[in-house]
Amino acid sequence: MVLTALLRCGREVARLQATKPLLRYGSVRCASSTGEGEVCPNERVRNIGISAHIDSGKTTLTERVLYYTGKIAEMHEVRGKDSVGAVMDSMELERQRGITIQSAATYSQWKDTNVNIIDTPGHVDFTVEVERSLLVLDGAILVLCAVGGVQSQTLTVNRQMKRYGVPCVAFINKLDRWNASHLRSMKQIRAKLGHNAAFVQLPIGLENDFEAIVDLIEQKTLYFEGEKGNLVVEKPVPENMLEEVKERRRELFECLANVDEHLGEMFLEEKEPTTAELKAGIRRACIKRQFTPVFVGSALKNKGVQPLLDGVIDYLPCPSDLTNTALVVGEEGKKVELDPERFDSKSPFLGLAFKLENGRFGQLTYMRIYQGLIDKGTTLVNCRTGKKLRVPRIVRMHSNNMEDIPRARAGDIAAFFGVECSSGDTFMPQKIDPPHVMMTMESMHVPDPVISLAVKTEKQTDADKFTKGVQRFTKEDPTFKVHLDDESKETIFSGMGELHLEIYIERLKREYDCPCIAGRPRVAFRETLSETVEFDFLHRKQTGGHGQYGRVIGKFEPLPKEKLNSLEFVDKTIGGCINKSYMPAIERGFRDIGKEGPMSGYPIGGIRMLLLEGVQHDVDSSDAAFMIAAIGAVRQGFKKGMTVLMEPLMDVEFTYPKEYNKDVISLISKRRGTVEGTEAQDDYLNIRAEVPLNDMFGCSSDLRGCTKGKGEFSMEFSRYEQCTPQAQAAAYSEYEESKGGGKKAATKKKK
Repeated sequence: MVLTALLRCGREVARLQATKPLLRYGSVRCASSTGEGEVCPNERVRNIGISAHIDSGKTTLTERVLYYTGKIAEMHEVRGKDSVGAVMDSMELERQRGITIQSAATYSQWKDTNVNIIDTPGHVDFTVEVERSLLVLDGAILVLCAVGGVQSQTLTVNRQMKRYGVPCVAFINKLDRWNASHLRSMKQIRAKLGHNAAFVQLPIGLENDFEAIVDLIEQKTLYFEGEKGNLVVEKPVPENMLEEVKERRRELFECLANVDEHLGEMFLEEKEPTTAELKAGIRRACIKRQFTPVFVGSALKNKGVQPLLDGVIDYLPCPSDLTNTALVVGEEGKKVELDPERFDSKSPFLGLAFKLENGRFGQLTYMRIYQGLIDKGTTLVNCRTGKKLRVPRIVRMHSNNMEDIPRARAGDIAAFFGVECSSGDTFMPQKIDPPHVMMTMESMHVPDPVISLAVKTEKQTDADKFTKGVQRFTKEDPTFKVHLDDESKETIFSGMGELHLEIYIERLKREYDCPCIAGRPRVAFRETLSETVEFDFLHRKQTGGHGQYGRVIGKFEPLPKEKLNSLEFVDKTIGGCINKSYMPAIERGFRDIGKEGPMSGYPIGGIRMLLLEGVQHDVDSSDAAFMIAAIGAVRQGFKKGMTVLMEPLMDVEFTYPKEYNKDVISLISKRRGTVEGTEAQDDYLNIRAEVPLNDMFGCSSDLRGCTKGKGEFSMEFSRYEQCTPQAQAAAYSEYEESKGGGKKAATKKKK
C-alpha cells in the first residue's frame, strides 16, 4: 500500500512537471537527506524565533512550517477548534484561550538545513518570554497582521530585536482577511519601525480574492495547490502586473543599493542585478540589520509559507555569520570572542541557560550552546555560583515532547535534565589541562513588574501546595515576583499585567489543585523626591551595656526620570569620619527602606544618597547602628522634602468602528487618558493614547459595552509620570490608616 501511494504521488509530480507550469516543491513531504546521525555544518543551521503582536498568526504560521517540513503529519488550529489544538500550544490554558503563554521550542529540516524554532507569545504580559528567546537566537520572523499592521507589541518586539542585534525578515500575514492591505503595512514598517524595507513578493488579489504570490526576485508567480497548499506551482507573471513587478523590483534594488556597496556600484552604473546577486545582497544587508525583506501570504489559507522558509535559509544568518562574545570572570569589561566551530573545535564548552521549565521528570533547562560540544554525563560548572553538576540527560524539544540525544554542539539549542540553576546562568566544563578561563554571557533585560495584587488560598490546608507552586513559577519567570507584606501579612503577587497574574492563579488551581482568592490589583507606584534635600540624622541608644551610636550627614538628590527604578548610594566622606567598614551597612539600610517608602508604602525610586560626613563612637558604633541611622535619614529627608508619587503610564492602542468614536474618546477621557494619534483604516479607527495603568482596570468590559463587542485594545508600559495631587493625597492617607490599623490590632493582641 505504501509503495502504491508513493508511485501515485510520483506519477502526479511527473504529470504536473510535464504540463507547464513547473512544480517548485514536491508533493511528497519527506525528511531531509541529512540523516539524524549526520552533523550539519554551521552553514546548514538556523536558530530563529517567530515574534509578533498578539493574534497576528505566529502559532498558525509555526504549525504550517512544521507541517511543510515534515515534522508533523497533520495541521491543527489554534484555540483547539478541532479538539486537538496547535502543536506548539501544549498547555491546556493556551488551547482554551487561544494565546501563547510560554515560548515553545522545536526543530525541523528544510532543504537539508536544520531549523531550530522558538514560537514566542504576542501578549505584552508575557514579554519576558520574547526577551529571553531573542537573547539566544540568530534571526527572527517578524509577523504582521495585514489588517492591524504595526501594533503596540510589534514595536516592543522590534525594540527587543534591536537590543540584541537580531536580524529579521518580515511576513505580512492574513492577506485573506477583510480590509487587508500589504501596502499599508509596508508604510508602517518604514515609518513606525524605521526599517529600510522592501517587498520581495507581491500578492495577487486581496481578501477573498487572494490567490497567489509573485516572486519579485525570480519574477515568477507561485500558486499553492492541493488540499493543504503542499503543491507550489510556478507560472509566468500575469500581464496586468508586469509593470508593478518591474517598479517594485526596482524599488528593492534601490533600497539595497543604499546599504550594500556592491549593489550600490551596480546601481550607479545602471546595471541590472541577476537573481543570485540580488539574493546575495539581501543576505549581506539583512545580517547587518540594514535591510528587511518583506514576504506576504496567509498562513491560515496555506499560502506563502514555503517561500518564507526559503527566505529564512537564504537571508537569515547561520551561527558563524554572527560574532558572539563572553565576559571573562574576574576581569571587568574584558570580552572574548567565542568559537562557533561545530566539528573540530578545541575551545571549551560554553552554554547559556535561558529558560527553565518544571517537566514530568524534574527541572528542564533550555540552553543555547555557543562554543564547543557537550556529551551526556559531562560535569559542568556554573560560572556564577561555582557549583559543579553532572548532566545525566540531553534532549531536543518539540513543544512538550522530547528526543534524547547523546551530544550537543555549538549552534544547537538543547534541553538538559539535572541542571539546577537560574535563568541567565552560564556553564563551562571543569577546568582541564590546559586550564581555561571562566566566562559568562551577558544577562538579558528583565522589565520591572507594573502591577500587584494580594492572593490567598481558599483553604488553609493548601498552604504547602501554594508554596510549592509559587517557588516553581518564580524560578521559571523572572518577571513574576512574590513577597509577604509586613503590615498586612498578605502574600503579594507582582507581574506585568492583569492577565499575567490571572494565568498564574489559574495554573495554581489546575496544576496544584490550589484554588486562590485574589484581591484588587495594586499598581506599582514609585515614591520619590522632586528636589535635593539635606539630612542629618543621629541614632543613639543606651541599653546599660554596649549602646548604639551612628550619625550620618549628607543629602538626597533626585535622579532623571529614566532612572526611577534605581537607587544610588555614593560615599563622599573624607578624613575617616566614618570607618569604611560601615559603608555597606549604611547602603543596606538605605536600600531596605527603599522597598517601602515612608509616605505611601510604595517603593522608593530615582534617588541618590550622597553621604558627606558623619560621626562614629569608638565603642557603641556598629553595622546595626549605622543601618538604622540610614533608615532614619531617609524618613527625615522625605518628611522635610517635596515628595511626589509617580504612576506608570501605558501606551494603549484602541481599535473600533468609526461610529463609536465619540463613546471611546469619552471612555479615554474618563480614565485620564491623552490621545497621542489617530489613524483611519476604512471603517475602523486606531487611536493611540497614554493612560495611567491605575485607571485601566475594567477597561476591557467598558470598551466592549460601548462598542457592542466590536472594540479591542492592547497596551504596554510607556513611562512613569507624577500622579495627580488628589491621587497622591489619597495614597498617603490610605497608608497612614493601614499603619494605624496594624498598630491597633497589634496592641489589642498584646493585651
